Amino acid sequence: MRMLLHACCGPCLIEPFDALSSEYEVDVVYANPNIHPVAEYELRRDTLLEYANARGVSVTELAYDPASWMRAVAGVESDPVARCRACYRLRLDMTARFAAGAGYEAISTTLTVSPYQDAMAIAEEGRAAAEAVGVTFVERDFREKYSAATRRSRELGMYRQNYCGCLLSDVEARRDREERRAQ
Repeated sequence: MRMLLHACCGPCLIEPFDALSSEYEVDVVYANPNIHPVAEYELRRDTLLEYANARGVSVTELAYDPASWMRAVAGVESDPVARCRACYRLRLDMTARFAAGAGYEAISTTLTVSPYQDAMAIAEEGRAAAEAVGVTFVERDFREKYSAATRRSRELGMYRQNYCGCLLSDVEARRDREERRAQ
């Protein structure tokens, strides 16, 4: 079965790709209009591409359209739970639509490798996106692989970001780091 795997960055790709490629024919899609600023988007993309190219993994980059993210989260910017769900929905919808148009039978995502993401919300949005276009969502919770992904990405010298990706998560992460330092 051909699968299109949504990847948010190189470090998060490592373990999910290895797990899924043992069961599926996996290609990767980089669909992340949430990432801010553009230099961060490019750094994450380039890190992903460097890893994928070294492994012979096919990657498709979808259009970088931050305005689509702003529309997706409009009205829920101050609610991190609702905002992240809207962001998951946007990226998984993009992935599912592309997958259906390109003849893939299934989609999945690397987002669940992070213990900071809501795996249940990701699964719900993934199922809805896939069902809407007639592909299968392969639901996997990769959180137990986070430590291995972190270790392997450090060993490979990969760029590792310190916030989820959007402007608001950057602000929140900076605030949290400052509060920890103050304590």
